[in-house]
Amino acid sequence: MLPQTIQTSRLKLRKPTLPDAKVLFDAYGQDPDVSKYMVWRPLAEQSEAEGFIQQAVEDWDSQLRFAYVLEAGQVPLIGMLDARIEGHLLDVGYVLAQKYWGQGLMPEALSALTAIALQQEQCFRVQATCDVDNHPSMRTLEKCGFTNEGRLERYTMHPNISDTPRPCFMFARCK
Repeated sequence: MLPQTIQTSRLKLRKPTLPDAKVLFDAYGQDPDVSKYMVWRPLAEQSEAEGFIQQAVEDWDSQLRFAYVLEAGQVPLIGMLDARIEGHLLDVGYVLAQKYWGQGLMPEALSALTAIALQQEQCFRVQATCDVDNHPSMRTLEKCGFTNEGRLERYTMHPNISDTPRPCFMFARCK
């Protein structure tokens, strides 16, 4: 359903490779500001990044989850954009190294992936959730034409800010 590589004006989205683990760990895996609204804690060991990338590579083979590495020019990994196919919809999540925040890179990547997904005959919806306090993520989704469909109480565990499930907003873009 989705290509292994997507090119935008400033980015290349590609299938991960095992050497990406070290770059991920160094670029943002340990950063508590980056992981604040993520479902994972800052990585303590490079082996955690290796396990994540290994799983991402294996998931590509199943064709149910596509974790794209984001490259900017000669920089090999500035973030990731995760896409999970669930029947007629694509559920997305994303992370970006703090050094690249505020440059419009994630809206560029997400817009490109969303356009490709919605061109597929079997895909009718691209959706994402974000914590109700994650205003930059909400703005990213809005820039990409996603609509806030509502609030989901006690929806996602964000272990860096709470030990209990937090409310999230559901955003979607449909054809």
